[in-house]
Amino acid sequence: MIMEIKDNCTGCTVCVRACPVGAISGQKKAIHVINPGKCVGCGACGRVCPQGAVVDGNGKVVARLMPRAAWPKPVFDLDRCISCGACEEKCPAGCIRLSEGKPGGLEAWPSLSAPETCVSCGYCAFYCPMECIELREPAREAINK
Repeated sequence: MIMEIKDNCTGCTVCVRACPVGAISGQKKAIHVINPGKCVGCGACGRVCPQGAVVDGNGKVVARLMPRAAWPKPVFDLDRCISCGACEEKCPAGCIRLSEGKPGGLEAWPSLSAPETCVSCGYCAFYCPMECIELREPAREAINK
């Protein structure tokens, strides 16, 4: 779902830094815009917007000001994974990597190699042909570290 920035944007640029695909532009202290051709609909911009200026395709304000540590992260069911690499290929933030395995991918498996860059877009789960990826909120203990 493509996001949109409303008139209450103050141009703080926080959304620009959060966008994994560079879809947001604008001058500091001026209303920013989202390029719909680049937007992947992850909602990271809305989760960091202090003004609540980002709305989804239905006009609903994106849940905001969640601590980044609380954003859902992919969890892999490695018993069903076939190491196809779709999750790594489709991740706009580049935070999923397949392990180094034997040639042919026989001992390769996906992992969240850079959790700090994950924007919880769900592309990895959406494109997984085996449906072995689920986005889950991190355990409270991990958030409070």
